[in-house]
Amino acid sequence: MADSWEDKADEEISPKPKSGLNPNAPTFSFNPNAKPFSFTPGAALGTAAAPAPQPAPAAAGVAATSEEPQESATKDSAPSEAMQKLQVSDQSSTDAKPAAEAKPAPPKAPEPEQLDEEDKRKENIDKILKELEEEDTREHMNIVFIGHVDAGKSTTGGQILLLTGGVDDRTIQKYEREAKEKNRESWYMAYIMDTNEEERMKGKTVEVGRANFETAKRRYTILDAPGHKNYVPNMIGGAAQADIGVLIIAARKGEFETGFEKGGQTREHAQLAKTLGVAKLVVAINKMDDPSISVDGVWSQERYDDVEKRLSPFLKQCGYNVKRDVKFVPISGLRGDNIKDRVDKSICPWYTGPSLFEILDEIEPLTRDPHGSFRMPVLDKYKDMGTVVMGKSEAGVVKLDDRLMLLPNKNLVKVVNIYRDDTEVKAAKTGENLRLRLSGVEEEEVSSGMVVSSRLDPCPVVHQFETQLAILDLLEHKPILSAGYKAVLHIHCAVEECEIIKLVSVLDQKTKEAKKAKFVKSGNIAFVRIRTERAVCVDLFEKVPQLGRFTLRDEGRTIAIGKITKLPEKKIVGGPN
Repeated sequence: MADSWEDKADEEISPKPKSGLNPNAPTFSFNPNAKPFSFTPGAALGTAAAPAPQPAPAAAGVAATSEEPQESATKDSAPSEAMQKLQVSDQSSTDAKPAAEAKPAPPKAPEPEQLDEEDKRKENIDKILKELEEEDTREHMNIVFIGHVDAGKSTTGGQILLLTGGVDDRTIQKYEREAKEKNRESWYMAYIMDTNEEERMKGKTVEVGRANFETAKRRYTILDAPGHKNYVPNMIGGAAQADIGVLIIAARKGEFETGFEKGGQTREHAQLAKTLGVAKLVVAINKMDDPSISVDGVWSQERYDDVEKRLSPFLKQCGYNVKRDVKFVPISGLRGDNIKDRVDKSICPWYTGPSLFEILDEIEPLTRDPHGSFRMPVLDKYKDMGTVVMGKSEAGVVKLDDRLMLLPNKNLVKVVNIYRDDTEVKAAKTGENLRLRLSGVEEEEVSSGMVVSSRLDPCPVVHQFETQLAILDLLEHKPILSAGYKAVLHIHCAVEECEIIKLVSVLDQKTKEAKKAKFVKSGNIAFVRIRTERAVCVDLFEKVPQLGRFTLRDEGRTIAIGKITKLPEKKIVGGPN
């Protein structure tokens, strides 16, 4: 049976054997001396040959067989249907043994080398992993700080770096002076994370800040995402690389309510974090030392309980199992209380739980596939003695001199150098933030959203895919979603224009069964087919989750979140599903 349409086409155009060339005709090969046999090379097909004389009795049996091809030779060269059946019958009965030998031979068993190839690859990966473990047994995790604007994300991040030795006292004093000159004395800690002048002048994070810190158990990278609604796309880029989310809530009176009401970034960030793969969430209730809620410097349990009570049902709606996947903790980002060490009982006598660091260290290790094919979405690129691409490895292991492919442009590249954060290494495992120096591609040819992929098992590149789509909150003037709806697709580091080209079905909220529908509204779950303006690198959610989950936005608002369930059989790049 054909494996592809190319093979099938070859089979269809292969000429069928003609009767005059039938190797199973016994008279042509086994009785060349039969006198009655007559064949005139110059005679045209279809002309009758002279009748053969009666053979001697002793040769009757031989002469009888010689007439069969003679009769067939006088007819049309194409054998009749009955003749074809007869030939098959003759092969299976009178000449059973040769026919059995003529059957296609069973496929050869793979050579030992082929059987061992995958095992050898896994052994090689295991060897690399063992060497990496010997260097540092600690797991790496990306933490994204999310929440409403002015909740204290950058301040908390800066305090963490101060507590872990990531910044010295002289630098802190410098930031204090700069903040005081701008009449922003309380912002000095945020300056550690907000490094550009625009962020310092506005007091708002614009880009996703990065910083590293370590504990005895793990290595962490802080991704400080912008909280302002104008910079949500930047926040999506940061959260797409995160393993853990820290939702910073401002406990100050009025601030929590502003961020949590409809249209506030507390809601949108929590929804986005879940769909972008942040499975574990720590809710850090910040500014507990604020005079509006504390009495004589003692933190208010009533305010803490109120925030937790109001947030829990909403987080459950976002898809979090609040008891298993969400942890609440009171903190003061400005003072550093209950971040590294547990809060003093004189400040918070009612809280007996762990500090923020303890909670992060106790989160279960993430499930990763080190033996999978390498995948690294490109977050950024620059030129430095060659082309350097930045991103987080989402699957597989990469090592020096690996020959990979940059998709969707199909550039064949070679890994020249590997940097894990600021350290040059020979290999790196899944979940690391990497910078790869590549040969074989120019910096101008690389853009955000591309994927550095295994060459033998490349990441699928498609224009269409089918998804399970959860409709969150459609626009007031566009209250329904149907075929033809256009939006902006955010998937890993890629941003593309897209269109809903088919509404396959909608999930009945009561029966949980899929049914046909022409449109869906907010709150529905639908199965749709999406077409992108340009080719995108994606994968099935069940195979590589970070390349299979996405967000749809329209006019600056998140309207839906989804996961890829089916890819087309015919892809621009990539094999079958």
